[in-house]
Amino acid sequence: MNSRDTSSRTLPASRGEGPPGDKLSLPEKAYYEIKRRILDNEFSSGSFRLEKELAELLDMSRTPVREAMIRLANEGLVEIRPRHGMRVLPVSAEDMVEIYDVLTALETQAVELLARRGLSDDELGQLMDAVDEMDDALAEDDLTRWAAADERFHLLLVELCGNRRIATIVNTYWDQSHRVRMLTLGLRPRPTSSNNDHRAVVQAIQNGDVIAARDHHREHRVNSGRMLVELLDKYGLSSI
Repeated sequence: MNSRDTSSRTLPASRGEGPPGDKLSLPEKAYYEIKRRILDNEFSSGSFRLEKELAELLDMSRTPVREAMIRLANEGLVEIRPRHGMRVLPVSAEDMVEIYDVLTALETQAVELLARRGLSDDELGQLMDAVDEMDDALAEDDLTRWAAADERFHLLLVELCGNRRIATIVNTYWDQSHRVRMLTLGLRPRPTSSNNDHRAVVQAIQNGDVIAARDHHREHRVNSGRMLVELLDKYGLSSI
């Protein structure tokens, strides 16, 4: 177990969580709640939800629900069916290949930007907290906690790189891949090598070694994507 203090960590419990509820408009509340249910697989792949049904579930009118559905459709999580509400879009192995191509390219660019400008002590601390959390989670065989810390690490890289467009696009594709990652979590080998990869990336960024940081991260992402697609194929999971 690592000695680093974990008392102040705020790693996400759910991918769909949004800001505190009292700060949200009704369309935002609807968006985050529907999104949470999709990403946590409460609304399963391929399932339909009527606009009226969602409005009753969320105890609000249909107008904010409709706005939320449009936003989710724009993010590629659902498709809107006239007179039928929305359908949760499945994610196929082919989709995951494309998603990981995007994540590999953009996250690697973010890592390169970070290595060029360097990390503040606070930024380094945030990244290392996420890596330490992954180690601690593995020590306790808690893969759900590991996955949350892993996700936090990757999203920190793009949040800290200084390019908001990279961060926005990467967040969208993480959302699209979330269900597949979580549903295959127990099928993958123990992710010790992933933790080691993350430490190597942070060390290269800290050293200002742009080439090493870029190459470490690209190799990590390519390997992760390949493993995930191989799992889908091995277990006959053509779409999730």
